[in-house]
Amino acid sequence: MTRVGFLYPGYSAEDDYPAFQRLLGDDVELHLVHTLMREDAHRVDALLDVGGADVLGEGARELRARGVDSAVWACTSGSFVFGWEGARAQAEGVAAEAGAPASSTSFAFVHAVRALGLSRVAVAATYPDDVASRFADFLGAAGIEVAAWSGRGIVTAAEVGTLPADDVLDFVAANDHPDAEAVLVPDTALHSAGVLDALEDRLGKTVLTANQVSVWEGLRLAGATAPREGLGSLFRAGAGAAAAVER
Repeated sequence: MTRVGFLYPGYSAEDDYPAFQRLLGDDVELHLVHTLMREDAHRVDALLDVGGADVLGEGARELRARGVDSAVWACTSGSFVFGWEGARAQAEGVAAEAGAPASSTSFAFVHAVRALGLSRVAVAATYPDDVASRFADFLGAAGIEVAAWSGRGIVTAAEVGTLPADDVLDFVAANDHPDAEAVLVPDTALHSAGVLDALEDRLGKTVLTANQVSVWEGLRLAGATAPREGLGSLFRAGAGAAAAVER
């Protein structure tokens, strides 16, 4: 049994993880620990607090107690706001406290893009523009070209979590770009487990969402890389794509 742990800030789309669990099957367990969110705001100062070492350390120690094989800080904005090196140090801190290899959603996006051999993307972000632009900068630091990015201007994770599936489909489709090989949707507060294949069918290209890449990253770190259906092209690619991250 493979056990993957997630540190998830507050409460918004945490029910995506039981949904992923059902889609994945009974050979893996997804363990979710809610971390402290003193203020629910997609604002840089609040996000730096959400991703602070004290907050993540407490959650990571709980994951250690659960015996997880890998750990993921399941918050895109609470990782990329620290910049590339800051986010790396953040993940290393989680790994040390969890006693398992660790990553974050921001790095999961980078690794997923690389695994699929993509180089040019569009970003459909629910965040305010100043936060969305930082994600585009983070991707640029990884050598990923951002053909276009957009911010929807939603300040709280709680509001993002209420967006219905049809709204998510329309929002992502509206922010595609003809030059993009994939569309990235960076907010773990957004429900996406139930619409992954529908998103790709609608756009006719790869779509990567925050909770999707977080789960994929955790499984990759734990060595559980069997191809799986119903979770988008990223999961269908299986071990070959996962191995490409390390090359």
